[in-house]
Amino acid sequence: MRIRDLDTPILRNKQYEEPSLFLPENLLREAMRQKNIQSASVPKVVVLDPDGDLLRHLIATKRAVFNQRWPCYHTQLYDFTHKEMSFGIIACAVGASFAVLLAEELFASGCELLISISSAGQLLHSDEELPIFLLIERALRDEGTSYHYLPPSDYACISSDLLIILEGAFADLPVSVHRGSAWTTDAPFRETEAAMERARSEGIRAVEMESAALYSFAAARHKPVICFAYITNRMGMGADDFEKGEDNGSGDMLELLSATAHAWFRAAPQGIPRQGAAEGHCYQVKDI
Repeated sequence: MRIRDLDTPILRNKQYEEPSLFLPENLLREAMRQKNIQSASVPKVVVLDPDGDLLRHLIATKRAVFNQRWPCYHTQLYDFTHKEMSFGIIACAVGASFAVLLAEELFASGCELLISISSAGQLLHSDEELPIFLLIERALRDEGTSYHYLPPSDYACISSDLLIILEGAFADLPVSVHRGSAWTTDAPFRETEAAMERARSEGIRAVEMESAALYSFAAARHKPVICFAYITNRMGMGADDFEKGEDNGSGDMLELLSATAHAWFRAAPQGIPRQGAAEGHCYQVKDI
């Protein structure tokens, strides 16, 4: 049976070209009214920090400033600067649906680039010492949110324009940044051996909870989104797992964010598109 033939509610009644009646602007308008915020304002580059470690580090070192003009009902946004680059950051945005809800609201509020750094489990074992960073080029769509944005397919992919922009951007970093595939799941405690073996057989290096949905949103909305997996663990199947290093890896994450944002801003004078491309999704539909 092919995935497109499955008779399941999540694949029914989807008109992908039809606009939504409920828009992020609607929600933000009412939130601003109720919170007495005159206009929403966020930095051009915003970071999703699902684990919250980076934001906690920035607050502890007095580098994060609370953004009083972020009207979201569900989260708080902080501003910070690193290497002359301004960022916004939202912590603990865990899971596909929550990440995309925030992506919709952020781009409606002035965000121009969204970067996600999600803690991830290692699938393809190697001799590399964890943690390591993975620039996610494509993500297996084993979650629900992406199917509201794009027709069924196995993978959602980063825009090829963004891959061009990021070529060589991490060469001078003190940490290695790999490139590869991830498996996005809604159910981390249902990562069965069969599911992991299937992912390994397709060369998938890590499992996380957001990137497939974020890349599907990006392709459908033509917005630039870059997802990294911070591979920190082997899903607790050994001792001394989930270690991120000094300050929970905050220094390394800041260097990664800085390199990414600077590469993106440098792209404009070279004529390289900075928006997400519609061809950033993958339509290889396979038998299941």
